Amino acid sequence: MEADGGVHVRNEDVPPQNQDISFILPSVSVFLSDYGWYLLFLCVGVYLLIQHLRKNRSWENQSPSVTANQDPVSVARRQEALQASRQRMQEELDARAAEFKEKQLRLEEGKRRQKIEIWESMKEGKTCKGNAKSEHNTEEATSTFLKPKTDKKSLRNSGYNPLSGDGGGTCSWRPGRRGPFAGG
Repeated sequence: MEADGGVHVRNEDVPPQNQDISFILPSVSVFLSDYGWYLLFLCVGVYLLIQHLRKNRSWENQSPSVTANQDPVSVARRQEALQASRQRMQEELDARAAEFKEKQLRLEEGKRRQKIEIWESMKEGKTCKGNAKSEHNTEEATSTFLKPKTDKKSLRNSGYNPLSGDGGGTCSWRPGRRGPFAGG
């Protein structure tokens, strides 16, 4: 349907076609396949830089206003409370350290007494095993004696020599062949 002058007029019965952006898809996919990792690292770097700058800016904005808005009385009270808290914690720590030191001294004194008792019993010719464990069983300590060894069966016969090579039968070791490997 041509109008005057050979101009093509569109038919109103045919619906207009939607133009999509599918023509951009190949060029974007080529760009991302070539520079995708660089683009990702660049985005992460920019994000971290922005976060760092925000943190610095918020630090600069808060520091003057925090000190300017506080009155000296509240600051002094807070510092005194902090000092009192530190003092209490230090006293608790000192008390625990003194208690631990006292306990260590008692343990060392007990060990020293035990060594003295063992030494004295050794002078008298007694065994030291019974005296170290119980002080009230002195009669039992003097009457202790060694138990005779029980006859145990030997695991191998008396003629066994591992260097002779006679013991195993199928489990014998032979040295490898010396010289270069044969191959082709």
